[in-house]
Amino acid sequence: MLQELSWKVGGQQGEGIDSTGKTFSTSLNRMGYYIYSYRHFSSRIKGGHTNDNVRVTTEPKSASADYLDILVAFDQETIDLNGGELRDGGIVIADAKFNPNLPDTLSSNVKLVVMPFTKIAEEHGAVIMKNMVALGATARLVGLEANFCASVLQSRFGRKSQKIVDQNLEAVKAGYDTMSNEQIDFSAFKLAPTTPDKHLFMIGNDAIGFGALAAGARVMPAYPITPASDVMEYLIKKLPKVGGVVVQTEDEIAALNMTIGASYAGARALTATSGPGLALMMEALGLAGMTETPVVIIDTQRGGPSTGLPTKHEQSDMYAVLFGNHGEIGKIVLTPSTPEESFYATVDAFNYAEKYQCPVIIMTDLALSLASQSVRPFNYDAVTIDRGRLATQEQLDQVPTGQMFKRYERTEDGISPRVFPGQRGGLHHVTGVEHSEIGRPDEGKKNHVLMMNKRLNKFNGTELPNSVSYTGDKNPDILLIGVGSSIGAIDEGTERLRKQGLKVGHVQIKVLSPFPINTLTSYVNSAKQTMVIESNGTGQLFHLIQFFGLTHPEMKSYLKYDGTPFLPKEIEAHVKGSMIAWQR
Repeated sequence: MLQELSWKVGGQQGEGIDSTGKTFSTSLNRMGYYIYSYRHFSSRIKGGHTNDNVRVTTEPKSASADYLDILVAFDQETIDLNGGELRDGGIVIADAKFNPNLPDTLSSNVKLVVMPFTKIAEEHGAVIMKNMVALGATARLVGLEANFCASVLQSRFGRKSQKIVDQNLEAVKAGYDTMSNEQIDFSAFKLAPTTPDKHLFMIGNDAIGFGALAAGARVMPAYPITPASDVMEYLIKKLPKVGGVVVQTEDEIAALNMTIGASYAGARALTATSGPGLALMMEALGLAGMTETPVVIIDTQRGGPSTGLPTKHEQSDMYAVLFGNHGEIGKIVLTPSTPEESFYATVDAFNYAEKYQCPVIIMTDLALSLASQSVRPFNYDAVTIDRGRLATQEQLDQVPTGQMFKRYERTEDGISPRVFPGQRGGLHHVTGVEHSEIGRPDEGKKNHVLMMNKRLNKFNGTELPNSVSYTGDKNPDILLIGVGSSIGAIDEGTERLRKQGLKVGHVQIKVLSPFPINTLTSYVNSAKQTMVIESNGTGQLFHLIQFFGLTHPEMKSYLKYDGTPFLPKEIEAHVKGSMIAWQR
């Protein structure tokens, strides 16, 4: 029996491929399996190839599998584009409607099973249910019960009518029975049973939205953009239930300006965007830094430049996030690696924003934002709220009559008491121009230096907690460094290499600003060789490490920028090749 199964369904956008994958993956997650589901889709509403690659395991995994066991195809293009991923002994289950065939390039040991998905669906009421027929065929092949997805279909269609639920279940059963008649060694694809367990099942964007709720966020102005829109869509449903609001603005410039205004008024506020939208926000980002207004910005990276690859994976916004704003401001940049980390990082982001009175950017990537994963239940007791240094009424009452409140008071740590509009004694001026302690414009040389130092030195060289994570051997022969969603593929690659006798360590960077240079230096100096692994074309993280002062004579860069995330086998093969070359 299989401890791991890789299954993919593909066809044209608009045919229900996404819902097919969701039904399959959600059903198995509810049964206690661990799921990692990654979607390939085009930047259009209908038409164009799409697929959902679902990895089912009995132990947690955070990356797509190296190979496919089963490919469900609703058109020939799906076979032509994805068939090469099938392992020796894999199987293609295809709709008879398009007369499927296997390319000559595939292994002779790959089996094609042709089934009348469309015809069976028509017999049960609607062509659209051909996806349910395919799910039934899959269930029989991998040893599940015919009603394995009953609870999911009930949740999905029960509010419409029980008749629709029953029709879909009948279509599943018909596909199950039809597959039973095939001459297949079903034992070769049978999934090992798992212990039922309660896993959350979500994309990273939903985890961020949930984290914002837990942190007490009540306002989200935003403009829709792939792959960030799901944060907005999640909070549209949730925020009104707790007295909050989501506002769709005319553009990203307005979104961040409105976020700044809501935060200044006292609400915890956030916005979410991707690279093109982040570029439009840069002037407002400078305003938040200059006025020391706490804001939280989500940047979900995608392929660029320009419109680029709106629905494809990349990690190429690091320079923009750190250095894109005009002038110099202090900011915090968090880079979670999993949906679980995204939840807690979002809570931290609001606390950091108010503690240090600065912008906080949570930088994710498309794979983290949109891949559906099994997630352990969150520990809500770990959620704390820190609103930072708020002026008390007693402090405000001590402001001399006729004088204004020193909102930008130059304190020893650079963090000034903050007030909300309407507080008695808290009157002050706010401007994007350089200003004095009470906020009045002051362009004097001495004042500018003092205020710049105040804003830039709030962190005073300190690193935030949990800025990096480490797994693997001490004093490794090679240290792998990654960021964002690459953690799953690198962890698997690391473990495989260690089983082959190599000493390998893995550092995942969770904070880019303030950059954890001291902690990272200790790990790099303990290794003979270092490799920075990232999804962009110029080695942004590789160069950032050197920019912040860390050099190593044996530091290399491994880049991938074809729009797809790293696979474990790619990490394994590249590192082995590098080690062989290095040893020579």
